[in-house]
Amino acid sequence: MGGPFNKAAYAFAIGVFTSSGNTNGAMMAAVMAGGMVPPLAIALATTLFKHKFTEQERKSGLTNYVMGLSFITEGAIPFAAADPLRVLTSCILGSAVAGGLTQLWSINVPAPHGGIFVAALANHALLFLLAVVIGAVLSGMLLGMWKKPLERK
Repeated sequence: MGGPFNKAAYAFAIGVFTSSGNTNGAMMAAVMAGGMVPPLAIALATTLFKHKFTEQERKSGLTNYVMGLSFITEGAIPFAAADPLRVLTSCILGSAVAGGLTQLWSINVPAPHGGIFVAALANHALLFLLAVVIGAVLSGMLLGMWKKPLERK
């Protein structure tokens, strides 16, 4: 989610992507899918579990749809800062599933950034999008189930 692990994974994938003429983008597919999941999961959770988020969080959740589709993970950071255990755990699980599916299905994304806008470049574009959707739905549902309802005043 824009933090040190994400940056390390991204830097490693870029290094592999550009070294030795290896431009198939297998690792980039995993990193990009995994990076798209957290903001999309938060967007889904704030949409489906409205009673567990404040009005401001729900508004921020809407912007996470665009950020997630664009492979911009930073929209998830305020949510992780406010509830690290639930948000980070759900996002890690969904991102791992999405990234793992890209590897299971031998998906390559020959672009270092772009999210949905470069998905058409993938060798299996629909499977790439399916991996992202599966990861985001898993994370969003886990977050929504784990998050405590707002206390009524």
